[in-house]
Amino acid sequence: MKPRPVKRLLGRRELIDLPALGLRGVVAKVDTGAYTSAIHCADLHLEADPATGEPVLHVRLLDPEHPATDGQPLAFREFAQRHIRSSNGEVQARYVIRTVVRLYGEDFSTEFSLADRSDLKHPVLLGRSLLRQGRFVVDVAQRELSYKAERRAAAQASHPIAAADGPVRT
Repeated sequence: MKPRPVKRLLGRRELIDLPALGLRGVVAKVDTGAYTSAIHCADLHLEADPATGEPVLHVRLLDPEHPATDGQPLAFREFAQRHIRSSNGEVQARYVIRTVVRLYGEDFSTEFSLADRSDLKHPVLLGRSLLRQGRFVVDVAQRELSYKAERRAAAQASHPIAAADGPVRT
């Protein structure tokens, strides 16, 4: 039997990167009650591509004053619209995009529903679909485990001899 990959821990809150969107160090809430991940957006509208007539989804992710964004609008040619049940049980039609999330230095392609989360504390929510794909388990007493592990790995990479063998005598 093939051995299963080791499960990794995430805290209740993580700092994530969304490299395809140019976003780094975004605070995300890990939510085992949500199936699909979600990201805050504003100014969401569809426009037809002048060349092809195909719909293009235009959106501004996060709030303009958020430190991780430059406030520039983004355009998505690949998207879907789905019915998503919100935390209060209400079903909403939302646009869904697929992008890459970086955790523990590894990239995971996952879907994000686009929603107005301006009244919520965290602009990004990580759902069960991503948790399952990355074989993550959640320790609600912890925070930013992926970010801390990446910092440790970067520190060891910058001092490989000292990290592997202890202090170096000169």
